[in-house]
Amino acid sequence: MSDILIRYKDVRIQQQDNDILEDVNLELNKGEFVYLIGKVGSGKTSLLKTLYGELEVKAGEAEVMGYNMKTIKQKHIPELRRRIGIVFQDFQLLTDRTIYANLEFVLRATGWKNKHEIDYRIEEVLELVGMTGKGNKMPNELSGGEQQRIVIARAILNKPELILADEPTGNLDVETGRKIVELLRDICESGSAILMTTHNLNLLSEYPGKVYRFADKHITCESSACQSEEMIQ
Repeated sequence: MSDILIRYKDVRIQQQDNDILEDVNLELNKGEFVYLIGKVGSGKTSLLKTLYGELEVKAGEAEVMGYNMKTIKQKHIPELRRRIGIVFQDFQLLTDRTIYANLEFVLRATGWKNKHEIDYRIEEVLELVGMTGKGNKMPNELSGGEQQRIVIARAILNKPELILADEPTGNLDVETGRKIVELLRDICESGSAILMTTHNLNLLSEYPGKVYRFADKHITCESSACQSEEMIQ
């Protein structure tokens, strides 16, 4: 059980009293790469929001990183979020400061104090995402692909066990998007589980993983990995 990072059983998710998803059954284990696919408005982002406590779980069993998401106290949500890396489609970088300052802000906000350790970790993650030497740049001086690499660097600063990537290739050209997925796969192989929403179905064949499809307020697992798990259960 210790390898299970996310376990949702018969979960219902609502927004403004409207059911977004019903009977959600989902498991994510350490080191897994999982795709969430489906039309715009099918509930993919809403599901992600429940995983880091921005949206409440209304019914069912919902556990994330050992936290019960139905009963989690507000004071514990920051603890949970420190253990999760989030990659947004629209980057959400602070545009009034350098890349280094963006990353330093996150580290200091999550309890880092030693300047030398902060500098070392920032250089380390920039190297990991292929952005060495870009720390003094402003976000608007970088291309979309470069900004997304910085967002991934920000997401892995605290070495999270879980990374949520919401359409990380959505605003990028095909080749740049492919490189971003390759980077996420590398991070996954180093130990972090990845949960990624996407509309680019070509990625599923190029970079295989477990696949959950969202439609008609339900999700279904479509990959052979799910069938194997069902047989075991």
